Amino acid sequence: MSDEADSGSEVSTVVRQRIRGLRQARGWSLEALAGRCQLSASTLSRIETGHRSIGLEQLAPLARALETTIDQLVASDQDDDVVIRPIPHEEPGLTMWALSRDSPQHGGSLVAKMRITSQRRHGPGSLAVHPGREWFMVLSGVALLHLGERRITVEAGQAAEFSTMTPHSIGTLEGTVEILTMFDADGEQAHRRSTRSEA
Repeated sequence: MSDEADSGSEVSTVVRQRIRGLRQARGWSLEALAGRCQLSASTLSRIETGHRSIGLEQLAPLARALETTIDQLVASDQDDDVVIRPIPHEEPGLTMWALSRDSPQHGGSLVAKMRITSQRRHGPGSLAVHPGREWFMVLSGVALLHLGERRITVEAGQAAEFSTMTPHSIGTLEGTVEILTMFDADGEQAHRRSTRSEA
């Protein structure tokens, strides 16, 4: 069997697993899914078990019934789609690694790791304000969160969540602090503006 045939067989197996998994996650029997996609329960059973090939004429109604897309059903499951190899972005006092592929511009949240040193400008003169919420957890060191008039220390193992409509900045109490943070599109844009203004 050729490598191309092997690859096709692997994709077919993954598609079958996804169809069955999505059906079961919704608590649907074969008959329930069959009623939603105008295929017989016996045809669905043969598709899920690999006793019948899957064609576009079955994929399209199945994707609609399972509230997904054909692209998502047939997407690759290779390691390149799983492992993220973050590239550091650096500026004075701050190194940031994006750890997720979500696009905040399309309704997702960006997850990032940040290393902050005392070189980073923060405090009353550099407070940001933007719509949304931000969350971070301290991995090591002690973070100093300026939140309006308040100065809040957040130690390793602790997390903070706050409205970003409150003027805010994150720095270090002393030495270096590493945090895991998550923010939305407004937060990402604010971080980019901050980077450009400090350059």
